[in-house]
Amino acid sequence: MILITGAAGFVGASLSRRFLREGQCVLGLDNLNDYYDPALKKARLDWLKHPNFRFIKLDLANRDAMEKLFCNHSFDQVIHLAAQAGVRHSVTHPHVYIDSNVTGFLHILEGCRNATIPLIYASTSSVYGKSTRLPFSEDDPCEHPITLYGATKRANELMAYSYTHLYTFPTTGLRFFTVYGPWGRPDMALFKFTANILKGEPIEVYNHGDMLRNFTYVDDIVEGIFRLSQKKARGAEIYNLGNPLSTPLMDYVQEIEVQTGKKAILNFMPMQPGDIAQNPADTRKLQLAIGFTPQVRIQEGIQHFVAWYRDYYGLRTCSAKKSATRSKSKGQG
Repeated sequence: MILITGAAGFVGASLSRRFLREGQCVLGLDNLNDYYDPALKKARLDWLKHPNFRFIKLDLANRDAMEKLFCNHSFDQVIHLAAQAGVRHSVTHPHVYIDSNVTGFLHILEGCRNATIPLIYASTSSVYGKSTRLPFSEDDPCEHPITLYGATKRANELMAYSYTHLYTFPTTGLRFFTVYGPWGRPDMALFKFTANILKGEPIEVYNHGDMLRNFTYVDDIVEGIFRLSQKKARGAEIYNLGNPLSTPLMDYVQEIEVQTGKKAILNFMPMQPGDIAQNPADTRKLQLAIGFTPQVRIQEGIQHFVAWYRDYYGLRTCSAKKSATRSKSKGQG
């Protein structure tokens, strides 16, 4: 049996589906908090209904409950994706990040230590902060994360290294780069941009649109995690898991216009606290380890997301071909 924390979350739900398709038994854990609409999390759980899937509502910060979880179940592997997410939210809500991302992670480490269970856990490209060494490489020191969110994830990496060194069970950290796709989070750019463009409302574009992102489609994230889960892990490893192709933010916006068939109303904003202008990913280490590099391009990924969004919210669809033709005629292609 595999334990997947954050199973009602964006990546966790898709990863759980992948393991279920492979015939695995999955125990999903999530606290279903209200950081964003819990109805979306419950809909993901409905999407996951399967004879081999069991769900437990549990808060990672609850030490007694976490100890009982590991005492009452035997896991072959733990994949820890649950965390308080959101770079900007961490600026104003610090305590919840410590409770979930640090205390909760400690409870995961303790459970894996006591039963000697291999651990794969989610980190983030935010650990790199404003590093001037580009592209971001796993060998970079990562000593100056510029948000509490990034700091908690860097703390996870250091804690995992310590536990592996002391107790000799393997830990693998994955630094995600700007994940997007169907069943995504409403606080993320693609979700907000699509919602507002379809409603004819302005979208906030930070740093006046002068940003680059290594947008990584959720299926590529899932594939990377799954392949690493099948590889015999040794020691404490960290991998960048991101698309190696950097995309200008305004190209991303234009592709959403193509797929929605509507023009965005742009509200250009200054850079937000804790944000960075670019996050290029060096993915060579991942390629060497599992023979895989994320490769889904934004044209395909955004098309899938917009189709999912229309379906989930019961919106009428329009012809993608007509939308693309209309956009190209305006010089947006």
